[in-house]
Amino acid sequence: MAICALFRRLFAGKFAGRALLASFIVVLFLGGVQLRRWTGEKTRHVRFQHDIVNGFYWGSETLAEARRLSPDEASANSWTAFCRGYFALYDRVKREAYENDYGLDYPPLRLLAMSIWAKQVRSEFPGVDDGHPKLVNPLLKMNLLCELISAAAIFLLVRLWVRRSSSATQSPFLRALSLQQRASICGLAAASVAWLEPSLILDAHGWPQWDVWILPFYLFAALAALKNRWFSCGCLLAAGAMLKGQLLFVAPFFVFWPLWQKRWTRALRMLAGFAVTVALIVAPWLLCNLGAWIVVALVAGLSSLFLLRSGARYAASWVSGIVACAVFLIGAWDGGSFAWLRVGFLYGSEHYPYLFISSCYNLPWLLSNVGWSLKDHFWSLNLGSLHFDLTLQWTLRLLYLGALALCAYGAARHTRNRDPRTLIAIAAPWLLMFALLGQMQERYLMWGAVVSAVALGVSLRLSVIHFIISAASTAMIVHVMLIDKKLEATLRAIDVLNGVRPYASVVVLACVAVCLWNMLSTRTRVFQRRQADSSAVPSLSLGPAPEEA
Repeated sequence: MAICALFRRLFAGKFAGRALLASFIVVLFLGGVQLRRWTGEKTRHVRFQHDIVNGFYWGSETLAEARRLSPDEASANSWTAFCRGYFALYDRVKREAYENDYGLDYPPLRLLAMSIWAKQVRSEFPGVDDGHPKLVNPLLKMNLLCELISAAAIFLLVRLWVRRSSSATQSPFLRALSLQQRASICGLAAASVAWLEPSLILDAHGWPQWDVWILPFYLFAALAALKNRWFSCGCLLAAGAMLKGQLLFVAPFFVFWPLWQKRWTRALRMLAGFAVTVALIVAPWLLCNLGAWIVVALVAGLSSLFLLRSGARYAASWVSGIVACAVFLIGAWDGGSFAWLRVGFLYGSEHYPYLFISSCYNLPWLLSNVGWSLKDHFWSLNLGSLHFDLTLQWTLRLLYLGALALCAYGAARHTRNRDPRTLIAIAAPWLLMFALLGQMQERYLMWGAVVSAVALGVSLRLSVIHFIISAASTAMIVHVMLIDKKLEATLRAIDVLNGVRPYASVVVLACVAVCLWNMLSTRTRVFQRRQADSSAVPSLSLGPAPEEA
C-alpha cells in the first residue's frame, strides 16, 4: 500500500507527469521509426517496384525535356533549365500521346517532387538505369515526415474536439483527471494509433507508395474548418490535390458543411482559397506571355484597392477569389495551356475503366462478382427525341455524392451541438469513397484507416470499427504485394486472402454503415445536475467529457 501511495504521489506531480509523457512520446516515435525500417527490410522481396520505377521515369523525362530545350549541355543541368523542362513536359506528353494514352497521370506538385528526386539521383548516379533507380530514401523520408505530421494533426483534432464536447463519458478509467488532461490523453491515444497504423506503414515503407502525402493537408483542412478558417481550409485542400487528385473526391464535403449551416460566405471563402492556390500553382502554364501577367496584376491591384478601402469583411479572401478567376479566364482566352488538367487529373479518372482494381473489399467488387461492369447502363430515360443513359459509374458517383452531403449534414449538426461525432463525420468521407466508388485501388482504404483513428475520441464501439477497417486495409495491401511476386512460400496466404474477399467486403460495408448510422442518429440529450462536491467527478473513457462549469 505504501508503494502504491508513493507512485500515486509521484505521478500526481506536474514534473513527473510531464517527464513520463515526454518519455512515452520519445519511445513511441523511435519505436515507430524502427518499425518502418524493419518493414522496409522484411518486404524487400515482395516490394512493388513498378511505382518507384514509374516515378523515376517521369522525373527523368522532365530532365530530358530540360536538355532538349537547352542550348548547350552546360546549361542543361541548371535549375533554370529544370523549370523549363518541368513546365513543358505536360504539353509534350499531350502532343505525342497515341489515342490520348498519356501514361503520365501525376498532378503538378507530385510531378515536381518526382522530378526533383530524379535530378538528385542523376547527379549522384549519372548512369543509373531507369528500371533500377537508386536512393529511394529521400522519398521514404518524405513519407515519414508526412506520417509524423498526420499523427500530430490527429492529436490536435481530437484534443480540440474533446475539449469542446458537451456529452458525458461512461468509463471510470480516467475519472480523476481534468477536462484538459482527458482531452490530451484522448488525442495522444488517437495519434499513437495513427502513427502505428499497419496499413499506413506497409503502404509507405513496404510497397512503397506516396499516398500519405495528402493526409496532412486533409487533416489540417478539417482543423482549419473547425476553427472557422475556411480560406486556409481551401488552400490546404488545393495544395493536397496538386499532390494526389483523389483528394478532390472528398473536397466537396467542405463545401456542403457550411451550406448545411446556411453560412454561404464560409463556403465561398473555402472556394476562394482553393481557387487561388490552384491558380498560383498552375499560373506558369496558363499565363503564357507578359501581357497576361500584367493584366492579372492590374486585376489584383484594382480589386484590392476597391475591397480593402471599402472595409469589406474578409476582403483578402474576395480579392484572392477574383484574382484566381482572372487567371483561369485569361488563360482560357489567351491560349494558355490546360495540359496539366487533361494529363494530370482527367486522364487518371479514365485510365482504369473498371469497377475495381486488384483486390478491393467494397461494393463495386460485389457488383462485379454478379456480372456488372463500370460502363453498364444502370437506368435509361427517353424524353421524346432525347435519350439519356445513366451508367453504373455515374450511379455510384451520385450515391457517393449524396452520402457525402449526409456526412456534411452530420458535421454541421454535431458542430452546433458540440457532439464528439463531428470527428466521425470528418473521417466518414474517406470510408465512403472507398466503399462506394468504382475504380478504387486497394491502397485507398488506408486513408480511411488512418483518419478513422479519431474514433478513439468518440466511443469504444467506433474504436473497434477503426481496428476492423485497419485490418481490412492491411490485408488488401498484403494481398496485392504477394500476388505481384507469387513466391512459393506465399501461395497459401494468397489463396486464403482470395477466399475471404466476399466476406471481408461485407464486413467493410457493414463497418462503414455503422459509422454512417452513428453519425446520423439522434441522441437524447441528458442533462446532468451540476456536482458541487469535487469528489463526484464524471467518469471518462477515450471519449469526450462534459465541459467544466
